[in-house]
Amino acid sequence: MNRRDLLKSIPALGLAAQGAGPAEAQTALRGRLRAGLVAYTYRGELESKKLTYQDVIRMTADFGLEGLDTTVYWFPDTSAAYLADLRRTAYKNGISLYSVAARIRLCQPTPDLQAKEVAEIKKWVDVAEKLGATHVRVFGGTIPKGSTEDQAIALAVETLKRGAEYAGTKGIILGVEDDGGLTTTAEPTIKIVQQTDSPWAGMNLDAGNFPKDGYKQVEMSIPYAVSTHIKATISTPDGKKEKTDYERLFGLFAKGGYRGFVSLEYEEKDAMTAVPLIVPELLKAVRKFAV
Repeated sequence: MNRRDLLKSIPALGLAAQGAGPAEAQTALRGRLRAGLVAYTYRGELESKKLTYQDVIRMTADFGLEGLDTTVYWFPDTSAAYLADLRRTAYKNGISLYSVAARIRLCQPTPDLQAKEVAEIKKWVDVAEKLGATHVRVFGGTIPKGSTEDQAIALAVETLKRGAEYAGTKGIILGVEDDGGLTTTAEPTIKIVQQTDSPWAGMNLDAGNFPKDGYKQVEMSIPYAVSTHIKATISTPDGKKEKTDYERLFGLFAKGGYRGFVSLEYEEKDAMTAVPLIVPELLKAVRKFAV
């Protein structure tokens, strides 16, 4: 058996050991999780300049995490020199700057406004390329007055398609986050991804943003997820908030075949004291599904 044939056989051998047949060996996918942090966790400190992004990169490494979603709102600039320094700091600390989270809003009612958002997508895709990131987070936006949800989805799809065409030339994926407005719940967010029908578009699945029935909404979304955010809490079926069961949540990710970062986005105000206490629990759960 030559090297190429051997490499092809490895996934099938693993599945055969589990009793999977040839068809399953072609399609089944084991989950593989990596723990990360979302820079938005330290939004107060970044905005007030108590912390720099370089500080957050080093903290991410100190926590034992592997990646950082940069949340670019407080970048001092996007010059080549600044981005190169961030990339160097990340490399020296063994951290992947895997995602750029920007404020792009896809659903726009006019061609001019759509063009503006496409230009923003291109800007942040270029930034991501310089950072070595392979994902850019975008939002669905609000439903325009007088529009139905289906009409709003069509508007968002138009913007995302044009953005994904450009992102694909750079090898970068756009992820639509479930975060209010048009994308408050899983169903319309998934429809945007489905109708865009691009290998360069998916869902930035935020498990803590769904207003009701968080675990069920997450399970629906996993097949479309290209990146994830994890909150300290998640919604119950009746719309209340409860502490996130990381092992249960990550079990859903793994069962659904998700491979990638599961990154903590802490939204309370005591991040400096709370996050170091949460991270060990997060890492313990991730290790069960790290592979």
